[in-house]
Amino acid sequence: MGDRRWRRAGSALMRVIAVWAVSTLTMLALAGILPDFRLQSADGDTVTKTAFTAAWGAGAFGLLSALVWPVLVRALLIVPALVLGMLVFFLNGSLLLIALRLIPDGRGAAAPETAVVVAAVMSAVASATSTALAVRDDDAYRRRLSRLADRHRRRSGTGDARGGPPGTVFIQLDGVGHDALVRAAAEGLMPTVAHWLADSEGHRLTPWRTDWSSQTGASQLGILHGSNHDVPAFRWYEKESGVVMVSSKPASALEMQRRAVARTRDGGLLALDGASRGNLFSGGAGQLALVLSMAARLGKGRRSRAGYFAYFSDPANAVRTAGSFVAEVCREIAQSTRSRLRKETPRIKRGGLYPFIRAFATVVERDVVVAAVMGDMFAGRTAVYADLVAYDEVAHHSGPRSRDAEKVLARLDRSLALIDKVAEHTPRTYRIVLLSDHGQSPGDTFAGVYGLTLKDLVRAGSGLPVPRRAQRTRSASEARDAVRIALHRPVAEGQEEHVAKPSDPIVLASGNLGLISFPDIQGRASLEQLESRHPALLSTLANHPGIGFLLVRSERHGSVVLARDGVRVPVADLADGHGPLAPFGPGAADAVRRTDTFPHVADVMVNSMYDPATGTVHAFEEQIGSHGGLGGEQSRPFLLWPRSMTDPLDALADEDGDRPDALVGAEAVHRVLRCWLSEASGPQLPVRADGAPGTGAGRWTRRGRARRGQGEGSGTGAHP
Repeated sequence: MGDRRWRRAGSALMRVIAVWAVSTLTMLALAGILPDFRLQSADGDTVTKTAFTAAWGAGAFGLLSALVWPVLVRALLIVPALVLGMLVFFLNGSLLLIALRLIPDGRGAAAPETAVVVAAVMSAVASATSTALAVRDDDAYRRRLSRLADRHRRRSGTGDARGGPPGTVFIQLDGVGHDALVRAAAEGLMPTVAHWLADSEGHRLTPWRTDWSSQTGASQLGILHGSNHDVPAFRWYEKESGVVMVSSKPASALEMQRRAVARTRDGGLLALDGASRGNLFSGGAGQLALVLSMAARLGKGRRSRAGYFAYFSDPANAVRTAGSFVAEVCREIAQSTRSRLRKETPRIKRGGLYPFIRAFATVVERDVVVAAVMGDMFAGRTAVYADLVAYDEVAHHSGPRSRDAEKVLARLDRSLALIDKVAEHTPRTYRIVLLSDHGQSPGDTFAGVYGLTLKDLVRAGSGLPVPRRAQRTRSASEARDAVRIALHRPVAEGQEEHVAKPSDPIVLASGNLGLISFPDIQGRASLEQLESRHPALLSTLANHPGIGFLLVRSERHGSVVLARDGVRVPVADLADGHGPLAPFGPGAADAVRRTDTFPHVADVMVNSMYDPATGTVHAFEEQIGSHGGLGGEQSRPFLLWPRSMTDPLDALADEDGDRPDALVGAEAVHRVLRCWLSEASGPQLPVRADGAPGTGAGRWTRRGRARRGQGEGSGTGAHP
């Protein structure tokens, strides 16, 4: 035993010496290349003396990076995350200048701007060398994982031996539709996914249908918390409070989560030893990082932003991500310039802060979330759910089928490959499940095609003045609001969040889904009231070529769907394949009927046109790749799961063995994921109304389904 310890100590010492040697050589090479960086006295030194100076400087820089850098990052958690990212180069360069001052006889010196370059290169080289040595030294790698596993075991009191129950990692590729994933795998853009699908013991793929509101707020709330009841869109107006709820606003996300927990009496999918990373909602997890709903609860989002610390505490990570951030900004500027010069259509403006928002979504958030997931796997956590928003953000502005979006998919695949590789070395086995919350449908914007926004059209139909210059609605991009959280700025503070004057209708947009509310009409306005007040409004909307159908309540006929040429069909009579919803495919009628029952459904719900031949819709926002309503790939996300797990439709079968024909709705996906967790970990207890563990009622069957007439809860604690 003693000999083994000595061998381990010797191996660790050799790795330190190797990294030190490589860093020394790197410093010598940079001193020979860069004119403002020297390692010699003014009179010159021998080669041996110069090498000694470089070794001293490299060692001092390494020690400062190991000891001082984590303290600096933790102290700077009060600084907004994006600002911290921009400070990375300056801080690293400052450490190098300090290291050079520690060299005897003042032989080391560098200009401040040169120090930044030298520090960045040395950190990257040291990180690459250390990683390469650790990978080659399997014993060292396993020891590191063992220490992490032991630490987690002592903290949680749970067993996590590799021979025990497997853990599950759910990776959400935000906005990647089923067809987009299939194309990317077939065209070689996502070789990891292609390998999973081709392997006879790998994964299986199935599409699922979203609710009418095909966007992250509704889908992820349903997936993580089991209910997305009364979430009619990405943003909606609540008359009783005069508040506009916005899914990507922390206060709204927290309230949505609270309502879901109250409805299901369940903490969430991740309540049992779970981790939530980069999501809108916590899922009941005890381990949180970059979770939007928690930003409102904890003041200035400090706990949510604490997820940055684990990643940026390694200076090499910080330098690499900051460099990639700058490269991504340059890439976006080059791509948008190329698009303008080629006069590509459809096209929207991509200037202002968008290049930085895109870089945040595709680089910073991706790197931090992936690192957090790997840390969770090393710690042996039971369930991890993480959202990668990169594709969704780029597809909104470049188009879901653009080269820009395809390149993002390729980079996301590399992240999946890294997670898959890590799973081979974790202290417990892991099943990796890939899924999406919605897809994206292409198409020019409503304003781009018709020269006016939905708000302009509503005002014109209501007899109200319309400004000459159309005032376009804000984007519903989740990444945009995530950046505001990172900057400590108020989220989504715009005109749509202020209560309109009683005489003005409130018009909100969620992709190609529009919501019209009249604040001065108590309760849900009726068709008869609207026709009396604004005789031209409903006919103007229903007959517009850019609009597919409307949903409005009638006092005489119940809720009805309106379409062109005077078509009026009661909601109860809607059928797939017939009438105004025929182009929108299977499940459209049920989706509309379900939304019609929501307490906060808008007075008038507006869905844009959809062309089945091209798959295009017209977003009511500035997006050429959109989601939020019915029509095309946006309503067709995917679920990719290991073949060893129960088929999703089998997981939804009733006690008589009758299976549904399709996987429909985010709440159904929640039940499937719950079943898979139950298969691995055994039955769990529901949550009582007071948030304490339940005692018997609503126990889960072997497959994880709730028995008829009993509760559906299975969490161990609520995190509203």
